[in-house]
Amino acid sequence: MPMTDGSTRIALRNILFATDFSSVSDAALNHALGIARHFDSRMYVAHVIRPDAYQLVPPDAMGMALEQTRHYAEDQMARLLISGNLRGVPHQVLLAQGELWPAMAEMIERHDVDLVVVGTHGRTGVRKLLLGSVAEEVFRLSPRPVMTVGPKVPGEAPAESEFRRILYASDFTANSEPATAYAFSLAQENDAHLTLMHVVKGAGDVSPRNRGRLIELFTRQLRQLVPEEAEQWCEPELRIEFGTPSEEILRAAADLRADLIVLGVRRSATFAGHLPPATAYTVVCQAHCPVLTVRGHV
Repeated sequence: MPMTDGSTRIALRNILFATDFSSVSDAALNHALGIARHFDSRMYVAHVIRPDAYQLVPPDAMGMALEQTRHYAEDQMARLLISGNLRGVPHQVLLAQGELWPAMAEMIERHDVDLVVVGTHGRTGVRKLLLGSVAEEVFRLSPRPVMTVGPKVPGEAPAESEFRRILYASDFTANSEPATAYAFSLAQENDAHLTLMHVVKGAGDVSPRNRGRLIELFTRQLRQLVPEEAEQWCEPELRIEFGTPSEEILRAAADLRADLIVLGVRRSATFAGHLPPATAYTVVCQAHCPVLTVRGHV
């Protein structure tokens, strides 16, 4: 998605919606459909049957267990198709078997996916350490932006999504750079109020004078994120907060009644065991709106 110049429309031609047929996936589906209708997108409804979910099944019963699971998945897909929810949106069902990320990576590549949408149960603590997080695995590894719908996001969504209030939190690292273009492009596409935010960590005991200097410094850095071409249509709100990034981002999103939070994330090979959880995952689990994560180049 290139940075827009006022004449180029954002393009989300192909959306991959990953489902596990749970209630959180149902909520994510509503948001995925709203985006697909807004952008005239084609939607791929995907489910991956994961053999690692049957590690405790005896080897001689593995084949039968996987066959039953595939029948269940096919039945759930059929129910979704006849429900009428996908009416008016070009779509295709994708069923795969294997390890989650390799299977999804192949789907993304084959179908030239521009956006991945997934729901999350928001596991934390020991449950997350033992079971991992499918959503975090996806948004840490996906080369395409991922919109995650957490357990606190209302299940109902507009028939055609409109993001009127967008919050973009930047930490000024290389990992956050690709997310900047998405934040501005989506703001322009939706004629949205855009807030740029930075959270200063570990500065709770600084003097009022130094605090003021930090605010001035980081406000300048936020202003530098605004592309020249965007100044013709956008005058974003700039916000500097002090504290724990996840807490301040969530607080700001609540204050602004944000419809979307945009974050840059880094690729990680150890995401399943984060203790404490990483900022992006905490925000995804606690936010009352969808969170768009864009993986950095580092």
